[in-house]
Amino acid sequence: MFDPQKLLEQFLGGSRGDTPARDGKSGGVTSPDFMKGLAAGGVAGGLAGILLGGKTSKKLAKGAVKLGGTAALAGLAYKAYESWRASQQAPVAEPAQPMKDITPNPEGTPFLPVRSEERDGMSLAILRAMIAAAKADGHIDAQEHSRIFAKLNEHDLDTEEKAFIIDELRKPLDIDAVVAAAVTPELAVEIYAASVLAIDPDDPAEQAYLAMLASRLKLEPGLRAAIEKEAVKSVA
Repeated sequence: MFDPQKLLEQFLGGSRGDTPARDGKSGGVTSPDFMKGLAAGGVAGGLAGILLGGKTSKKLAKGAVKLGGTAALAGLAYKAYESWRASQQAPVAEPAQPMKDITPNPEGTPFLPVRSEERDGMSLAILRAMIAAAKADGHIDAQEHSRIFAKLNEHDLDTEEKAFIIDELRKPLDIDAVVAAAVTPELAVEIYAASVLAIDPDDPAEQAYLAMLASRLKLEPGLRAAIEKEAVKSVA
């Protein structure tokens, strides 16, 4: 079995060395390799960029990527969820001084669990969701498959990792499988956030897919809006 956490990092344009190790301990997020990845990283710089092709030039913004690829996605989802929850509570007086907008650290929360087994399941669910979203417009034909497969050979992927991506691309689009993988409310938020990052916001077919996904995931309209708002703030 390949390492789902490592592959998700490659999809998101992060560095495997900048995420918590498989023993649950945090890796160093201020290493030179991390800073190098930060400058060039983001969704468009990762494997997801191969799936997106020329449809979009989106990438995670520097402010969101400061914790690494997977942590950035988890932080985005965590922040959106907490913002939505706060909006459900009674309004409070505004602070005298505006608070600095800092992406929360999701480490140890259900958005980024410590246990490696839980994170493997989370990573697989998000990987499949991103690949499904990339197929939502129906434009990945035989020629596009060949282009993607050729690009995969340029990345440091082992046989199992390539086989997983190829198999997922060849499968018919199955939104039921994407929804079934959302075994917790937090993972449902992350799956939707990852899907938002993996689609072309100007494509009607992909927008229709997102609307259906949000409905099937039972995301309340306010929560969906909060996720999309954070996603927009995190792309450049």
